[in-house]
Amino acid sequence: MKTKQKAIIEKICPLEFAVNTISGKWKIPIIWRINEGEKRPSEMLRGIVSVDRRVLNQQLKELEEDGILSKKSFNELPPRVEYTLTPLGEKLVEVLWKLNAWGELLMEEKANN
Repeated sequence: MKTKQKAIIEKICPLEFAVNTISGKWKIPIIWRINEGEKRPSEMLRGIVSVDRRVLNQQLKELEEDGILSKKSFNELPPRVEYTLTPLGEKLVEVLWKLNAWGELLMEEKANN
């Protein structure tokens, strides 16, 4: 008698998992700004055009939950927080540099066609 194998319901490949982690309109610009030295949300609000504070805070929280960023709160008035890249986030920046180079090639291809 043949038995049927159960279908895997939650199929996900590593690439899909990675893309889902960094998907979001502002996540890559946030990571890039932090890599460039900005640590405070107020700095990011000035540096990323048209991002809403609420959306910025939500995406910072998601990046922290995913282990890309770490958050440090300072016990002072007014309250202050700073974000830094974790080792996992630093590895992501290396990948983003490669993706940036690929984007440049893509732009050249489009310009030549």
